[in-house]
Amino acid sequence: MESPSTQVDADVDTVARVAGRIQANVEKVIEGKGEVVAASIVVLLAEGHLLLEDVPGVGKTMLSKALARSIDSTVRRIQFTPDLLPSDITGVSVYNQSTREFEFRPGGVFANVVIGDEINRASPKTQSALLECMAERQVTVDNVTYHLDSPFMVIATQNPVEMEGTYPLPEAQRDRFLARVSIGYPVPAAEIAMLASHGAVNPLDDLEPVTDSAEIRKMCAIVSQVHVSEAVQRYAVALTAATRHSPELVLGASPRATLHLVRAAKARAALHRRDYVLPDDLRALVQPVLAHRLLPSAEAAIGGRSLATILEGIAAQVPVPDSSS
Repeated sequence: MESPSTQVDADVDTVARVAGRIQANVEKVIEGKGEVVAASIVVLLAEGHLLLEDVPGVGKTMLSKALARSIDSTVRRIQFTPDLLPSDITGVSVYNQSTREFEFRPGGVFANVVIGDEINRASPKTQSALLECMAERQVTVDNVTYHLDSPFMVIATQNPVEMEGTYPLPEAQRDRFLARVSIGYPVPAAEIAMLASHGAVNPLDDLEPVTDSAEIRKMCAIVSQVHVSEAVQRYAVALTAATRHSPELVLGASPRATLHLVRAAKARAALHRRDYVLPDDLRALVQPVLAHRLLPSAEAAIGGRSLATILEGIAAQVPVPDSSS
């Protein structure tokens, strides 16, 4: 009979092995961006939502579709536009004349993976339709609550440069995204390879699933059991609390951010075949998990201090707990 520790090691090894298959599959489409793909898988296993923010044409939507297609589950894509209505996202009750009853017709959010393309092009009213489903995995229409299937992940893209016709995401919306990731431009070798592989056919057409939603649910359950020591928990709280007291920020990280940071650290630990979280896991995730939730002070903005630089300085001042504690 296997000991509990042996079983845990086997479970974590399974998570790392399946995640490796997903990453290899996505990298057939997104070349030379292993760290970005790995971050996306961390968000998936942490049961969070991902915000892809970068300039046009670097593969934000392609990454979203590749990750979604790697999982044999339901996928819906919502193109956010100024005329998109909240009911297009959540669904609407329609009167059926034959039965003389109202019937609920689900909106685009009823899927395991929801791709929200150019989310900042929709009005704040429409953006707010995502708040309940992202935080509580449910949708309420006409005082009736509909639960969303697990796994449920929103992958949203937005362009930070083009301001015309866009509505900046409010703080409450940004806080519901576990992480924000920028893809960046490819290195020359990867861009040359892209010209050869993407020129004749769409690589997404040949992408086959390597896992399914049932296995992802099992992996998320394993990740949730990864151990976080009291010292590491205190370190996570210290990191987020430091942002709340920084004179360079007018809005620090929320308690939800602390929870997201720890959940993401659990997923990262599992991907590294560990059943426990190290301070290094938290430190590696500070930028993607916290930066998009913060607002710089006027003085910091005028001084040209980026949020990444401010956050790096804050994190560097927080004492790291001893690994033996």
